[in-house]
Amino acid sequence: MIIKDYLEKIEQTDSYRHYGRVSRVVGIMIESKGPEANIGEVCYIYSSTNKREPIIAEVVGFNNENIILMPYAEVSEIGPGCLVESTGKPLIVKVGRGLIGSVVDSLGQPLDGSPLPKGLMSYPTEQAPPNPLERPPISEPNQVGVKVIDSLLTMGKGQRVGIFAGSGVGKSTLLGMIARNSNADINIIALIGERGREVREFIEKDLGPEGLKKSIVVVATSDQPALMRIKGAYTATAISEYFRDLGFQVNLMMDSVTRVAMAQREVGLAVGEPPTTKGYTPSVFSVLPKLLERTGTNAQGAITAFYTVLVDGDDMNEPIADAVRGILDGHFVMDRKLAERGQYPAINVLKSISRVMNQISEPKHRSVATEMRSLMAIYEENSELINIGAYKKGTNMEIDRAITYYPIIQRFLKQEVNDYKTLDESIEMMSSLIDGGVQ
Repeated sequence: MIIKDYLEKIEQTDSYRHYGRVSRVVGIMIESKGPEANIGEVCYIYSSTNKREPIIAEVVGFNNENIILMPYAEVSEIGPGCLVESTGKPLIVKVGRGLIGSVVDSLGQPLDGSPLPKGLMSYPTEQAPPNPLERPPISEPNQVGVKVIDSLLTMGKGQRVGIFAGSGVGKSTLLGMIARNSNADINIIALIGERGREVREFIEKDLGPEGLKKSIVVVATSDQPALMRIKGAYTATAISEYFRDLGFQVNLMMDSVTRVAMAQREVGLAVGEPPTTKGYTPSVFSVLPKLLERTGTNAQGAITAFYTVLVDGDDMNEPIADAVRGILDGHFVMDRKLAERGQYPAINVLKSISRVMNQISEPKHRSVATEMRSLMAIYEENSELINIGAYKKGTNMEIDRAITYYPIIQRFLKQEVNDYKTLDESIEMMSSLIDGGVQ
């Protein structure tokens, strides 16, 4: 029986290598006559002047009989007639526990040039999302270690949220706090389209040695080709899926999904897609749900995902922000006005929501959180009257109570970068505050 299986494998094996030749290069697009290849397959391009490693590229489209490739690296040494070899496979990366504590690129190779540890297994970067009927419901709260989230925007294990923020309002600092303070088994952090300067700063300052010990960081900086930035998101998601299937509780943090969409737009425009919504191509809006739906729960474990979304000019209704908000299980809005007056983390609770909080929190917790939100909303609605002195104390009991609680709530919402609170401690602090136990 075993011999029969081997013979079948041998019969199915293609013993030929398929080659083609580069016919032209236009911008970031390489056109080749042959080889036989399908969309998504990886090909090797051999430079006539460079005898070192071949350039890795991926099939992204076709033009009549020619195939359209996009490289994972620069194309400065490619010319007409360069050999193109098909591997017949999509992108495969090496994953395993030996990667924990490492910083890798979009192809899963260590950024410091060190060899990959032994004992890793091959894993495809592109997977189908879990079957909806095989996803267990989210039933357990997930400790994030940030008071405002744990108490007022409680997250569940396997929930996916978007962190919506403009530039410079503290989203990288917030991600670092979550990575250090969360009770997840492992963090997978994808830095997509970041400035090269910020990568080391995030790892050393925001994440820190303690955070890195239980993390794998995937980096694709802004200077890299569009395909590398897209594959950075896919590789990070694939690594998360690998650990989820082992039964781990995984945190996936992607900064940012907007830059993944921009890279996909770049690829779409290069292969001839029409720009539609504010310059974004149709493929952007088909790729986003496929990528974001891969996280969440399955029968083995859960991936709790945090996706940052850059909002140009703090416009929360721009196309990518709108699309992502419709896919995910909640959104945290980081407000520049709060950051300007020194409230960190600068999460605007009244504009944020966790869609699973009601099904994972205790009735007492929900009641206290609702009351605090109500006090914040009442103060916000009447803030102009209060600030100009037009409101007279005693006119409305609810407004009087909101004014009394306002400074106490503001102190509660603030948290130092290195301050750590458990989920239970955050809820207890909020309950004590509302009951009048904290002054």
